[in-house]
Amino acid sequence: MRKLLTALLMLGGTDEVFGQEYYRHNVTVSVGGAMPRGELRNLFSDSFLAGVEYGYRFHRNFQLDAGFDSVFGAAGVNDWLPTAFGNLRIRDYQTFIPFGGRVILPLANERINIYGGLGGAYLRYSERIKQPFRYGEIRIPCDVCAARDGFGYYGIFGGSFALDSGRHFRVGAATRVYRGHTSGDPLGATPPRETTDRWINVFGSFTVSF
Repeated sequence: MRKLLTALLMLGGTDEVFGQEYYRHNVTVSVGGAMPRGELRNLFSDSFLAGVEYGYRFHRNFQLDAGFDSVFGAAGVNDWLPTAFGNLRIRDYQTFIPFGGRVILPLANERINIYGGLGGAYLRYSERIKQPFRYGEIRIPCDVCAARDGFGYYGIFGGSFALDSGRHFRVGAATRVYRGHTSGDPLGATPPRETTDRWINVFGSFTVSF
């Protein structure tokens, strides 16, 4: 019987174990703030964060995660590129791609989930120009735009609360800490060498589970 229950747990899309129901697929969108630390503390500023994440919950207490976080303008770049279409604004963006897993503690029959996790991360800081055409009929290259990247790791801690009785929709809050090394072009006040970077990202989230 135990083996049968385990097989059903692995194969089913929605499972009920120990009186708890959970869904395998979890898509989360988040907004919040990113705070640079480490060597970036005096080079970058706090800025707006938006992200999206997919989680595959293969067990009541465990989930695999992959996401995409974007921070806007933390390096304070505000330059212009002269082109045949006029002066195009250059702004900076910070991109994080986390991949890892989490441990979930479900409470109150899955109404509340507390979780913590860790994993690896790819970090990229880049400059981009605002394209003059909305639908990409013509793309203007930016040969002067700087970029730097590297790898690191992250840790996350947070919680969520189910909005409906079926537990398909959840709201929550979390803190994710990134730590890594980036190198490449000077970007904003960042020097053209490898730096040790740390970010503390705090955000609210909305999750759809199915």
